[in-house]
Amino acid sequence: MLPLAPDLSAAVERTEEGPESSVRAPREYEVVDRRTIVVAGLALLIGVAGGLVAQALVALISLATNISFYGRISTAFVSPAGSHRGALSLLVIPVIGGVIVGLMARFGSSSIRGHGIPEVMEKVLRGESRIPARVMFLKPVSAAIAIGTGGPFGAEGPIIATGGALGSLVGQLLHVTADERKTLLASGAAAGMAATFGSPVAAVLLSIELLLFEYRPRSIIPVALAASVAAAVRVIFNGTAPVFPITDLAQPSPSALLVYTLLGALCGMIAVGITSFTYGVEDTFEKLGKRFKIHWMWWPAIGALIVGIAGILEPRTLGIGYDNISGLLSGTIVGRALVILVVLKFLSWAIYLGSGTSGGTMAPLFTIGGGIGAGIGWLAVSAAPFLGVDAGVAGLVGMAALFAGASHALLASIVLAFEVTRQPVGLLPLLLGCSAAYLVSLLFSRYSIMTEKLARRDAGVRTEYSVDHLAHVLVRDAASRDVVSLSSLQTVSQTRQWLAEGAGQPRGPATHHGFPVLDADGFLIGVVTRRDLVDNSRSGDELLGAIVTRQPAVVFEDNTLRDAADHMVLEQVGRLPVVSRDNPRKLVGIVSRSDLLSAHAPRLAATLDIKRARRWRRDR
Repeated sequence: MLPLAPDLSAAVERTEEGPESSVRAPREYEVVDRRTIVVAGLALLIGVAGGLVAQALVALISLATNISFYGRISTAFVSPAGSHRGALSLLVIPVIGGVIVGLMARFGSSSIRGHGIPEVMEKVLRGESRIPARVMFLKPVSAAIAIGTGGPFGAEGPIIATGGALGSLVGQLLHVTADERKTLLASGAAAGMAATFGSPVAAVLLSIELLLFEYRPRSIIPVALAASVAAAVRVIFNGTAPVFPITDLAQPSPSALLVYTLLGALCGMIAVGITSFTYGVEDTFEKLGKRFKIHWMWWPAIGALIVGIAGILEPRTLGIGYDNISGLLSGTIVGRALVILVVLKFLSWAIYLGSGTSGGTMAPLFTIGGGIGAGIGWLAVSAAPFLGVDAGVAGLVGMAALFAGASHALLASIVLAFEVTRQPVGLLPLLLGCSAAYLVSLLFSRYSIMTEKLARRDAGVRTEYSVDHLAHVLVRDAASRDVVSLSSLQTVSQTRQWLAEGAGQPRGPATHHGFPVLDADGFLIGVVTRRDLVDNSRSGDELLGAIVTRQPAVVFEDNTLRDAADHMVLEQVGRLPVVSRDNPRKLVGIVSRSDLLSAHAPRLAATLDIKRARRWRRDR
């Protein structure tokens, strides 16, 4: 039996019934409490800090870009494509960045490798949301170097990871529960995303779908506050304009909606292929490293060679490329240039990410998906104008659908695409396209680009949530009313004889592990276990009432089975007497662990039984 943590005793309450009697019952569940207010206050501060950290990281990336490609000290946001560097420089600069990132990972922290979100998810699932403090500093610096030297990544992944590390650090320095620390971590992550894209609602949804693994007011409220405050910080620095402004989108016709749905399904299949290819590259680096004895510290430099080659062929593949996304959606990048950009961006991003460098996935997926959607949109406009397809809407759908298929974050993808463009015309196409992509990607792959890494580390997670079934079943509907109880006036020897006589009965008393003990008036005074009764050190003449030394742990009829299950864990027992709330000493039943398991039968039946609920018959 696992030891009971000392602070868990606060989760039970005593109900008084008379001056000398008490019971230990489950504490009444509260949706929010004073702790929620405290965590929400901390989340507000984290939101402000996360917004400032996001601005600092963007400035750091800009600084690295200016130094690497323009040879100047400046934090102005620029693209490496405008530097007009020679071929040799475009090849060498990313390699230098890869070497620096590899050294930082080797001698700083290997946690900076990757695109950030899977690493944060792993800490939530396995590490009680504890992220080392050094990651908060090394992750943004390594990402700034990788992206600033031409890495084809987005800043949002590292910013989310840095914000999450900030929230986790606050949760480690203060006296909070692991659940509260998780909320603070998610608040920091949401703040980072909201400050990057000006998308607070999508940031909250992404936190729910990928970090919190729950939908509870006590966690959503702090996260929402942090995201909102971070978005406000962004407004101070960047104004209120959308990140990807597009205009003059056509209202979707029924035929166009069909095309957008099929486009989403195609993006779902492509997302599965992208995930497989990216992790295939990672596996290839592992094999080559073992075969040629190359330490993983040097892998980013090798991957950066591909980045440099792609940059020579198409300089717009270098760096974050937010301007590329705007160009794809507005129609300024079309034809052959669009195809080259999408193909080279994908190859350079996937190979460099698979090498173990530091960078995000959202912006590259937006570029690739937006290019696929815009390309198909322009083909539809040229070949079948009667369908009413709008190339801009198609690009928007492709952008969001590819991310939805790759990340399995359906709602966040839809809302994010809306928030970064603020085009309500695209909402219905986005809903159809992203849903189709989500469906197709789940049919072909159980894991997303976020959770595949966790699955490979034996920490697979099901990113689907449902209300706890036990929380909907009352104790009175599952408890056994046929209770085998004992009298406090019985002796231990009498009870032992009674147990021995029933040993041969299939459902006799010998099969029970605990027995409620009632006083002379029939009221509950406690519970004795078979271990108490067979203890040879105990005198046979001792009365049962005398060996009951612990206040009875009970559950009320109107409690839920979730209350009962939690109370069993806290009290370290396998069964609980069921009592009346009007009289906590009146025994009305008993609930056991087997009752909790049996209560899941209707849930499984509702999930597995395929049958017709109604037959249509001609009225007679």
